[in-house]
Amino acid sequence: MVEPLVEVRDLKKYFPVRGGLFARAKQFVHAVDGVSFHINPGETLGLVGESGCGKTTVGRTLLRLLEPTSGQIRYRGTDLLSLSGPELRKMRQKMQIVFQDPFSSLNPRMTVRAILEEGLLIHGVGSASERQRRVAAALEAVRLEPNAMNRYPHEFSGGQRQRICIARALILQPEFIVLDEPIAALDVSIQSQIINLLNQLKRERGLTYLFISHDLAVVEYLSDRVAVMYLGEVVEMAPSGELYRNPLHPYTQALLSAVPQMTPGVPSQRILLPGDVPSPINPPSGCRFHPRCPLAQDVCRLKPPRTLHLENNHMVRCHVVEQQLGLGEQNSQEVGSQGS
Repeated sequence: MVEPLVEVRDLKKYFPVRGGLFARAKQFVHAVDGVSFHINPGETLGLVGESGCGKTTVGRTLLRLLEPTSGQIRYRGTDLLSLSGPELRKMRQKMQIVFQDPFSSLNPRMTVRAILEEGLLIHGVGSASERQRRVAAALEAVRLEPNAMNRYPHEFSGGQRQRICIARALILQPEFIVLDEPIAALDVSIQSQIINLLNQLKRERGLTYLFISHDLAVVEYLSDRVAVMYLGEVVEMAPSGELYRNPLHPYTQALLSAVPQMTPGVPSQRILLPGDVPSPINPPSGCRFHPRCPLAQDVCRLKPPRTLHLENNHMVRCHVVEQQLGLGEQNSQEVGSQGS
């Protein structure tokens, strides 16, 4: 069995909502609440869900750009939460991130060379000539000319800026990259170029991705497995082909019904969910999806669903699915084993 490159268990991240004279924490936003998964070397795990479900928080907490409230994060068996100082800095060379907005994530006062070289300087990598060589190689890898290193971010288009962001992520030769909606801010005509570039870099360099997106068609194309989040929790996870062919959770079914049909003559069967996503400050009891679920039953309102591990490496958390499949206690595992 292949050892996971990244393993996350029962990850939680709560943000305090402060108020009063002394700005004490009165409530907490349950942004990520008990998420577990693993990513194997060379794999792309897609992470999807509505805006505000906690996708970006998972990615940033995974890299410790945000400190988790609780849980475990392991990288090649090493507990990332036990590292600090030089140990954590050394580990961060292997893990990088590409942010959603290429306009705000690049310093407008720095040249492209300075932007890319910054990571090398922080980690003390190479001489001046070696750093220049690696900057030029990173630009070449993302299909930009070497003379781009002497220009400023405002001199580039949106797609070119995102290529610079990808080059910045590659400069330290990482193994794992969090892609936080890397095409969301780009024109449709440019998105396919960036998608193909990410695919090519993965093949050439053996990269492992966590691909965060709300574009379900792109997620299907890029991902080996897909995890579906709702209100801070992973409600379903399966290999990409299995999930898109056989979605089990009512929320996953509703999401996939929004993907445009490309086959002429096939009618669209859109599932429209009532209401809005509940507040993560005070999540619903039981299954968090039950206020909007067309199949909700009394048990859904009272009891959190268990994690069901089914054939074809398919995981789902849903009382209705459990009843439909006739599964009992002995056929499911607790949330702590989710994604194992």
